[in-house]
Amino acid sequence: MPRSKKGKRGSGKPGSLRQEVLQLQLSAKASLKGIKNGVKGDLGASDDELTSDVLSHYSSASETTSVMDEGTGGEQVDEQTAQEETEDKLKQCIDNLMDKSSKTRLAGLESLRQAFSSRLLYDFLTERRLTVSDCLERSLKKGSGEEQAAAATVFTLLCIQLGGGDEAEEGFKMLRPILTAILIDNSASIAARQSCARALGMCCYVSTAEEGEDLIKSLALLESVFMSSYPNREGTLPTPKPGSPGLHCAALQAWSLLVTLCPASRLTVLLDLHLPKLQACLQSSDVNYRIAVGETIALLVELGRDIEENFEVEDSDSLCECLKSLATDGNKHRAKNDRRKQRSIFREVLHYIENEDFSEERIRFGVESVYIDSWMRRRIYDAFKEILESGVRHHLQFNPLLRDIFGLGAPLILDAAVKANKISRFEKHLFNSAAFKARTKQRAKVRDKRADVM
Repeated sequence: MPRSKKGKRGSGKPGSLRQEVLQLQLSAKASLKGIKNGVKGDLGASDDELTSDVLSHYSSASETTSVMDEGTGGEQVDEQTAQEETEDKLKQCIDNLMDKSSKTRLAGLESLRQAFSSRLLYDFLTERRLTVSDCLERSLKKGSGEEQAAAATVFTLLCIQLGGGDEAEEGFKMLRPILTAILIDNSASIAARQSCARALGMCCYVSTAEEGEDLIKSLALLESVFMSSYPNREGTLPTPKPGSPGLHCAALQAWSLLVTLCPASRLTVLLDLHLPKLQACLQSSDVNYRIAVGETIALLVELGRDIEENFEVEDSDSLCECLKSLATDGNKHRAKNDRRKQRSIFREVLHYIENEDFSEERIRFGVESVYIDSWMRRRIYDAFKEILESGVRHHLQFNPLLRDIFGLGAPLILDAAVKANKISRFEKHLFNSAAFKARTKQRAKVRDKRADVM
């Protein structure tokens, strides 16, 4: 018997998956129509009649598709209306930053944080960057610790939105003294200081050139923060104050991001100064700081190997022994998740130090991908992910700054046909339901045969 062709459209084979989908979709529409009219659907219709109705419906829909595509004026009006509504909401959020109530200002900052991280607003913000910067400056100067932390985060997102051009550089020069003052103020909120450390690192990264004055100053400032965790002259680590490991971690990660911009002459000095001290910090009592130190050591070794092919870490045997201990740490007094995370990271660090082996990671967004194939690219990606959170993929897809940093080229313009081919959630649900029903029938037949045999 000749085989029927797979994937043939309009197959009338009884019990086929396509027919199940069509019947489910028609029954769903019929039930909705019955609810609206207060009348039950006709239950006497045959399967063939139902199928033919659905097929004729799809045929008429496909014939009108070209007409719909040609007349997109209504869609453009809807998009323009939605854009205007979004801008009105953003304007209200900016106005809320000048409100007397701290609660209202915090709500405005949170709304701006969510908007800036989830969409691209370059045109809107270019016209209002000075207004937004003035509001953020006021929050940083006079706000509470919570408001200062939120304002520093929003300012970082503003620099990413502006794309690292002259506008971002001007804003960074204006707010850098305030961010610096909060960071070095021991009486300031820990959360605010952490947020300012991240802001200094990221804003300097996107807005300054190599060997720039701002880069040198920011590196020195961040160093002064996390170097307080280095061992003293006797070789013992200082007892951490409450909240200080989190601050040291934020400063170290911001510093390591800026190190990726340094020229070879500067890198050589930094490697000689920091690598021995960082090895001692692997014994820190805070798991997150230990992990940050381990990743920074791997990054510095990678940069050193880029400068000099035969680069070797001083006392590498001791370093590898320490990394092996952390990669197999099973101390019960540490949380299970902390132990698992620590072991995973330090296994990767150890493999790289010993064999120059890096576990490549693929980040997918839309129809594109970016490959994280080095410690430097991981540090850059993690820094953007930390500030953009779930919006990092959207910015990778559309933000020219991130696309330039990761070598993705200009944003892709997808053809309407590509977008139209994307299956809807409702159709996916119908397909899964039909597949489940067909699978249940098949299993029922097998069970019946087993019963007959027994």
